[in-house]
Amino acid sequence: MAASRVLLRRGAAAARGLLPTHAPETTAARFLQAQHHSSQSDSAASKPKRTKTFSIYRWNPDQPEKPQLQSYEIDLGECGPMVLDALIKIKNEIDPSLTFRRSCREGICGSCAMNIDGDNGLACLTKIPSSSAAATTITPLPHMYVVKDLVVDMTNFYSQYKSVEPWLKRKDPPPIPGKEVPQSKKDRAKLDGMYECILCACCSTACPSYWWNPETYLGPAALLHAHRWIQDSRDQYTKERLDAINDEFKLYRCHAIMNCAHACPKGLNPAKQIESIKKLQLQ
Repeated sequence: MAASRVLLRRGAAAARGLLPTHAPETTAARFLQAQHHSSQSDSAASKPKRTKTFSIYRWNPDQPEKPQLQSYEIDLGECGPMVLDALIKIKNEIDPSLTFRRSCREGICGSCAMNIDGDNGLACLTKIPSSSAAATTITPLPHMYVVKDLVVDMTNFYSQYKSVEPWLKRKDPPPIPGKEVPQSKKDRAKLDGMYECILCACCSTACPSYWWNPETYLGPAALLHAHRWIQDSRDQYTKERLDAINDEFKLYRCHAIMNCAHACPKGLNPAKQIESIKKLQLQ
C-alpha cells in the first residue's frame, strides 16, 4: 500500500514536470541503431583470419613415447603479439597439457626462456613472426635435461651461479655501523652491463663450450656475475674470487665464440666480461 502511494506521487511529480522524463525511442532511431550493429557484424565476419602454425616440442616423462613436434594453429587476430601470448592461448583454449614456464611477461624474471626458430630468447619479448606461411618452431633451451615439454632442469646452472658466491663479501665492517657501504658514481658505473643479467640461461645454453663441458665450465652467465662482484668497489675479496675461478675448465674453456652476446635478451656481452677476467688474471 505504501509502495503504491510512492509510485502515485512519483507519477504526479513527473506530470507536473518536477522529475525528468525520457522521450520514447522513435522508429527511425531504432532502425539506425540496428543498421549500425549489422554493419559492424558484417565487417567482422568479412575480415579474413590470419592463421599461424606453431610447431612445439612435446615430451612427457610419464609416457613412453619419444619426443615429438606437435602443431597447433591459432588465429593471430585473436592473440597478442608475442610468442608467450600464443603459448598461453594454446594452453588455455586448445591443449591444457602444454607445459612451459612464465611469470612476469615483462622480460624481467627470465622464466620463459626457450629456443624459438633456432634462437634462444624470452617468449615474452619475442614477437610472433609476421609471415604466416612458415610454422614457428619452439623447443626447450638446447643441451639441457628436459623435465617436460618446454621446461628444462636448471639445477646445474644455478649451482654454478652459486659457486661464484654472488653476494657482497667484506673483511672490514661498514664505515658507519649499521649503514650501507658507500660507493662513488664512477665505481657504480663499472657494474653497468653486468648487474642487468636476469639468469635466464639463454647465453650459457647457446655456448658450444658449455655444451661440451657443462659440469666443469662455469658458462657465460656465472662468469659474468663473478666479474660483477670482482669489479664491485665495496667487495674486499677480489683476489680470492679471481683465484677461485682461475682454472683450466672453469674460466678458460671460453673461446670467444660470441654466441652468448647474440643470445642475451638484455643486450649484454658476457664474452667481454670473461675477457676482462682473463686480463685481470694476468695482472
